[in-house]
Amino acid sequence: MPKPIRNRRLRALRRSVVALACASVMALTGLPGITLATAAPKPLDPGKRCDELYGLPSSTSPTVDLPEFDASRAKSQWDEYEYVNPAKEWDGLGPPSAAKEAALAKLTKAPATQPDRVWWRWLQQKDKYPKFEDYRDAKFITNSGNDPRGKAFERKVIKDHGLVGPDWICQKEVEFKDPDTGKTYRRKLDAYNTRTKQILEIKSNGSPDRREIPKDLAWAKDPNWKDSRAKFVFAEPQKADAKKFLGDMRQIAGDRVTEYNYRSDRVELAPKGGQRATSGLLEPPGQSGTTRGGATDLIRESRPTPKDMAEYLNRRNVANPGGLPRGPGGVDFSTLDLKYIGKPVKGKGVDFAFDANEDPTENSGWGGKAKAQLISDAFFTWLALSPDKFWVNLNPDEPDRIMDAKFGKTDAGRVLLEADLQMKHDFYKAMDPDTDLGKRYWAALPKQNGYPCMPGLRNWIEPKTAQVREQDGGIYILDTPLLLKSTAQTTITPGPGTPICTPNEAETKAAQRVIDQMIVPAVEKTINTAPQYADLRRVYTARVAAEYIRQQDAKAPTDYHKIINSGDVSRWPLRAPNQNWTREALFNKYRYIYTHGEFEYKIPANGTVQVYLVGGVDMSKQPKHNVSKARFNAQHRYLPRQAQTSVKTLTDNTDMTGQVLLGANTAADDTGTSTPTPTPTPTPTHTGKPTPAPTHSGGGSGSTHTPAPATPAPSEPGGDLAHTGNDSPIGLISGIAAALAVVGGALVWWIRRRKTAQE
Repeated sequence: MPKPIRNRRLRALRRSVVALACASVMALTGLPGITLATAAPKPLDPGKRCDELYGLPSSTSPTVDLPEFDASRAKSQWDEYEYVNPAKEWDGLGPPSAAKEAALAKLTKAPATQPDRVWWRWLQQKDKYPKFEDYRDAKFITNSGNDPRGKAFERKVIKDHGLVGPDWICQKEVEFKDPDTGKTYRRKLDAYNTRTKQILEIKSNGSPDRREIPKDLAWAKDPNWKDSRAKFVFAEPQKADAKKFLGDMRQIAGDRVTEYNYRSDRVELAPKGGQRATSGLLEPPGQSGTTRGGATDLIRESRPTPKDMAEYLNRRNVANPGGLPRGPGGVDFSTLDLKYIGKPVKGKGVDFAFDANEDPTENSGWGGKAKAQLISDAFFTWLALSPDKFWVNLNPDEPDRIMDAKFGKTDAGRVLLEADLQMKHDFYKAMDPDTDLGKRYWAALPKQNGYPCMPGLRNWIEPKTAQVREQDGGIYILDTPLLLKSTAQTTITPGPGTPICTPNEAETKAAQRVIDQMIVPAVEKTINTAPQYADLRRVYTARVAAEYIRQQDAKAPTDYHKIINSGDVSRWPLRAPNQNWTREALFNKYRYIYTHGEFEYKIPANGTVQVYLVGGVDMSKQPKHNVSKARFNAQHRYLPRQAQTSVKTLTDNTDMTGQVLLGANTAADDTGTSTPTPTPTPTPTHTGKPTPAPTHSGGGSGSTHTPAPATPAPSEPGGDLAHTGNDSPIGLISGIAAALAVVGGALVWWIRRRKTAQE
């Protein structure tokens, strides 16, 4: 007889419960006699032959031998290499709209399309990067460039040194054991020779990878690797952390550790497409394309204030523990100036290069956009206005002749007028009798009734002869000094107090000699070196470059042709934070100082003196001297090569230790689709023990070395500028020197004495 269905279900349920309980016990305790196995370690990656990994023929011959000991590449051999950063196509991408951000925040995985994918990934890390631009520049683009940059430099080192064949293995994984701790590390070797046991760690920057330092120290201690040697190859100057790391390694491993400073500048390209950053630096209005290059990349990463920059650099460093190439933090933009401008060819764009002091601590980098913009705006101002407008004048008797009205609406004009007021301040500050110079100055002046006597003075700043070299289709601006001039003059507007004296002709001449010998040189040095005049020096250098462009345009119309002498400076106005600046407001500030005084000096005659000054800056003249070819090649041999490199990337100014060059082209194409193969250059300069001279010589398209001329060219006469490509002088400034009959801006000092109670 069949059993009831309900009973069958109950028995089945009981059996299920028992089975589940047994399974639970087995899961918790394991079966008797069976031990749990741990996962086997991942096999070590054997790597690959270097020539096969980097697509090089096994017959590749070295153009330079790998040095045995410490070595550095000679300046004459520095070159560059290229790679494509896949994220750089988005260097102009801004943050998403509020609506787009809200929509992306709802997604649980990254969108498939760009730029939504970039924005979504930023939103996942917004707590670390509150500003999208910081995420874009510090992490997204920078991280994306690390791997292709490293591989491109590794390939260059392998190819240049002929590290091919079955002995050279790249990306081989090995183990090092630290005998002090017993810990075993896995380490991938950039290149390893299985026969000689030579290890190469190839760095495209100047720092060790912080993550690899414990592994490398373990190698130095591991007795199983005592027969091997490690050479650290750097593309850039070693940073402090690299020097310390190598020192620590050598304390353990001695001369088994060597360094090889194989200087080569990186050139980062972008894929076509995306949303690119734009820049109008020195770019003629209406020109197709935009200004791009080493300068614009660094300026994009520059932040406006020291605080903003410090925060950005910290985020950048944290996001890149493997180390970074030189970047914006190493550029002191407060010293930025124009160094080179190429010959303008209509429709082709113009190369240019800035120079700046390097900050080896990489704690600078702020304010780059403002300084570069000032140079560019001044350059266009000098083109748009005729040279007779290039003066400013602070004279209490002439409130209606401060400066040209249009010039007064530009930052170039503002800088000149503010420099004039600053010069007055510095001039009478130099007379302070509490200083050694001031004490000697007052003692040297002629006396009337026991009081030092001097006339009213007219002082002004004007350019000294600039040292330039025109060749290679451009002008190299080597030195642009400024001159302070002084002569006797009186004004009608009274200052406070009563005049100290009325000097006769002999006293006037005697006082002027003292001023010219003691005060003028000191203040002129300040004008040419002090940071408060850096903007004045910047706009003057831009004046030199603009005059060169005028000269070239007179020969054949350039893309700047419509700007020259147009009188239209509306595209280059006063910019924030000076957008509300006026010449009248500064004049009123000056006149108040003149009539009320600023400094009060106590002199040995028991009186107090106050010094009041009026004056100006005159840029209507722009004298130049084209240095000879022989002198240029002797003193600036590598400047042409470095200037061309700077158009593409940050590089060193080999003329001056501690200076860098950063440039661009006004119609650049910095896109690429693959990593080109740079042609290496020859023998390094050894800095350690001698290495046998290599048997291979350099050459080829990868070298940017500019050979010295076989025969020095004839010297050029002073005051003229040589024609491009030869040494035949042309009269660049013959029609400009007399363009302004009346020097803009007298500088007149009234010195008055306020009587004391004792008199």
